[in-house]
Amino acid sequence: MLDVKACLSEAEEMMELAIMHLEDEYSHIRAGKANPHLLDCVRVNSYGSEVALNNVATITTPDQRTIAIKPWDKSMFSVIEKAIIDSPVGIMPANNGEVIIVAIPPLTGERRQQLVKQCARELETAKISIRNARRDGIETVKKAVKDGLPEDVSKDGEESLQKIHDKFIKRAEEIFANKEKEIMTV
Repeated sequence: MLDVKACLSEAEEMMELAIMHLEDEYSHIRAGKANPHLLDCVRVNSYGSEVALNNVATITTPDQRTIAIKPWDKSMFSVIEKAIIDSPVGIMPANNGEVIIVAIPPLTGERRQQLVKQCARELETAKISIRNARRDGIETVKKAVKDGLPEDVSKDGEESLQKIHDKFIKRAEEIFANKEKEIMTV
């Protein structure tokens, strides 16, 4: 017979993964501030293999508009610069001989609106994942009723799943609201 608590914890785990994915996606969306995660998509050719930028250099943010990249190997300067230029980040790096500087330009009002729409799409994707986890949990509980699970236990499980669902939807909306506020702050 089905353990309802195990079913609930499995659904909750899936919802938590949806929230983690949402937060990860939001960390890659530029909000006008320098963030080392903006360069996560940059792959560098290091000694014949493609590696993440943070595997060949130290990435810091000395201020809100600048990302500083200090390669561990001086011969990597041009390779890193080329990788940043070729990446979808869309920002030109500058090299002062010691550090590669990536200046983050301020966002225009139109670009801010585009970023908010992108965040809203990511929010909707997360909500769909959360709803799917709830649906899968409810289906599992309903199948267990056919296998002998008492109906009152089934109803309690469904109510608990709904409460967990509501909690995660609210959390996702709060994350979106914070990101929207961050993007719209000039």
